[in-house]
Amino acid sequence: MLATVEWMPPTALADWLRCLDDDALAALLRARPDLAAPAPADSAVLATRAGITASVARSCEDLDSFTLAVLTALVVAGADRAPVSQQALSRLLGPDVPAHRLREALDALRCRVLAWGHHEALTVVPAAREIIGPHPGRLGRPAPELDGVDVGAMLADLPPPELRVLRTLAAAAPVGTSRDAAEVLPLYRARTPVARLLARGLLRRIDAGTVELPAQVGIALRGASPLGILQVDEPELAVCRLDPTTVDSTAASAVQDILRHAENLLSWWSRQPPAVLRSGGLGVRDLRRTARHLETTESTVVLLAEVTVAAGLVTSAEDEGDGRLWLPTVAADPWLAARPEQRWVTLAGAWLDLPRLPGLAGTRDDRDRQLAPLSDELRKPAVPGLRRWVLDALAQLPAGSGIEHAAALAAVLAWRAPRRGGRLRDDLVGWTLDEATALGVVALGALTSAGRVLLSTGPAAAASTLGATLPAPVDHVLVQADRTVVAPGPLAPELASEIALVADVESAGAATVYRITEATLRRALDAGRSAADIHELFQTRSRTPVPQALRYLIDDVARQHGRLRTGTAAAFLHSDDTALLAELQAHPVATRTALRRIAPTVLVSPVPLTDLLDELRSAGFTPVAEGPDGQVVDLGRAVRRAPIQPSPVRRPAPSRMLSEQQLAAVVRGVRAGDLLVSRRPALTVRSGSAADTLDLLQQATRAGNCVWISYVDSRGVASRRIVRPVSVGGGVLEGFDRGGGGMRSFPLHRITSVDIL
Repeated sequence: MLATVEWMPPTALADWLRCLDDDALAALLRARPDLAAPAPADSAVLATRAGITASVARSCEDLDSFTLAVLTALVVAGADRAPVSQQALSRLLGPDVPAHRLREALDALRCRVLAWGHHEALTVVPAAREIIGPHPGRLGRPAPELDGVDVGAMLADLPPPELRVLRTLAAAAPVGTSRDAAEVLPLYRARTPVARLLARGLLRRIDAGTVELPAQVGIALRGASPLGILQVDEPELAVCRLDPTTVDSTAASAVQDILRHAENLLSWWSRQPPAVLRSGGLGVRDLRRTARHLETTESTVVLLAEVTVAAGLVTSAEDEGDGRLWLPTVAADPWLAARPEQRWVTLAGAWLDLPRLPGLAGTRDDRDRQLAPLSDELRKPAVPGLRRWVLDALAQLPAGSGIEHAAALAAVLAWRAPRRGGRLRDDLVGWTLDEATALGVVALGALTSAGRVLLSTGPAAAASTLGATLPAPVDHVLVQADRTVVAPGPLAPELASEIALVADVESAGAATVYRITEATLRRALDAGRSAADIHELFQTRSRTPVPQALRYLIDDVARQHGRLRTGTAAAFLHSDDTALLAELQAHPVATRTALRRIAPTVLVSPVPLTDLLDELRSAGFTPVAEGPDGQVVDLGRAVRRAPIQPSPVRRPAPSRMLSEQQLAAVVRGVRAGDLLVSRRPALTVRSGSAADTLDLLQQATRAGNCVWISYVDSRGVASRRIVRPVSVGGGVLEGFDRGGGGMRSFPLHRITSVDIL
């Protein structure tokens, strides 16, 4: 396969580039910004870069399905070896391709300089054959011996068995296997269809077991459309029209849910941090346990784990005695105290730039190993760009317009850029939409207002947009007669923490329902709240009367609570109720904890205080811990925090797009370089003769001549520039830089040569 450029004069593409006007050259650099980094010295350098395989591959990622088919047809026609006509190209594409669509595709290829030339002589870069693949259009390599031969007439004379073999190869891959390819026999000795086709030259022998169908035969067999039926236009995307306010309100509910789950995850992992696997991920058991505690799906937990780690709210840290754990960081506390829209934008922004694929968690790799959340196997650096690509497709729809199925969007994106995304492209579209919906960036298949602003403007503006759609935090609750507490909206942070202490969430949604039980009241009392504190909470924050049954329950639990007091002897208990102490001594727990009486109202135990509390509570008693001052203290497991791990600063990938000023500067530099190549210097002074260099520059300044200097900047980068000197003195050349388009200063000691033009 030809993939070299020996056939072409080295200046052919450079000559084409020199003929382009400035607007066309700027359009090329806009479409292929990698060609401008660093700025090319002239058209010859630009032409060389434009033919590099890696650059051509990047440019082909932006081609739609039909334009890629046109490029494939050019390769099939051999335009990488010799110019071909547009008429020959049309014959390959078939009669169903409209002429205007072919012109548009050729213009797109010319704009990217993947092809160039006029309609009678079209040429493509040699690297295109390598990019398209070894069998462009599922055709084999051309056979030189069939050039100029009437292949159709040869096929017409073939017996059905031989024709059947050729048609099978023409309909699928052009390469097949056969034991009859061991050698090419004369036709009179060939006994099998494959052997006879090899003898006639209608098949090519690759090796002892492989044959290939030549391109000329495949084209002849396929009839009027040698490259098959082409999808000329983008498939229509079915969309549903929605009210944008409906989309935003639905997203607001999803935002509240994801924030609640994130808060619960941080709280749960503060007290029950999961272990870090040896492979660096999160174990299946810990994943399932967290999902049960959060009362959500495992996929939601995977997404939350990945996003909170990316946002710096969770990290892997070494913990004394427990090994390496997934722990919330000190950044979690200010995040929990922030406004809902600020918390959302932290999570959504981290997800948007997340170089990982949470959707891969739970799948299996090539060695049939299950991929764990937070493991290195989920890292895919190209994912942020692909994620934005999917969301940008939704952003192109009118506000409130949503897609009905992810598969429909995947089909459209596959047509727009068939070479982008790899084998996981369709899965990635579905995963992106699911994750964006869970985060409230997408709702009902449509991009939300906050999601649009996040993509186009940034986090700060997105937070403001979301804040306008989220319900305002409420500072009251509704206490019901059945011991439930209804929060008619998101609670203010301080009220939410108090309600969460005295009640458990029974159901969540637009209105959250909490249930009060004896266990939840004891939890509040254990944390140091008194019965009076709980009564005051409900009396001041409830918009409905506090039921009498609830008041009685609070008093009953408080009356029983704390009748036993523990301390450290290793631990001690004391109570004014001697009968209760006697009951305790008679209980089996007294044997397990080695309790003994040292005074009528005091028992001691060698068991640590926290363990003693757990044992007594599991036995049905309700002790509380007291401090040295006799006050009740909460000995619940302290909230654990890990320091933020030092990590490389996550900088956004530099934009490949060039500003109009940058484009103009690069174009001027290329034109200046072309001028240098076309002009022969009249005088030359090389480095080592500083006095002569200075004298020559002064002469050029007086005469108003331009000079061509070789210059090494402070970073050691060498370049050549055309400069019109304005002044020379003090060790500095001041002049107008033709390539840069402005006045510049050049220290004389950095100028290595001077040519007068």
